[in-house]
Amino acid sequence: MGRLFVLTLEGNIYSCKHCGIHLAHSENIVSKSFQCSHGKAYLFRKVVNVTSCEIENRMMMTGMHTVADIFCVCCGSNETAHEMSQKYKEGKSVLERFKICGPDVSHYSASHDIHVAGSDVDDV
Repeated sequence: MGRLFVLTLEGNIYSCKHCGIHLAHSENIVSKSFQCSHGKAYLFRKVVNVTSCEIENRMMMTGMHTVADIFCVCCGSNETAHEMSQKYKEGKSVLERFKICGPDVSHYSASHDIHVAGSDVDDV
């Protein structure tokens, strides 16, 4: 296993729900208005302690996008990241809320009513 990052900046840290490792800092949130197959998600400009799969084309709500799923380097939990073709999304990562712990140590829950074929933005 490679080097693990601990986010030491004061403020709001988002962590893996399964193992608690740091994934992102609130200062890197681009949007809190993403909708994924399991509910809401956040778009981050930078995440740490993740590894990615192969890049693939995937049909999303706004059309075909190039994406790569990411996984927690500590426990392997799939964190669902997307590098999408719309310019403001390129190189960014989407973390589904139900797979992370919020800064207040809350666990977000999955919405079982949502069955979307992919992740995409509600609004920016």
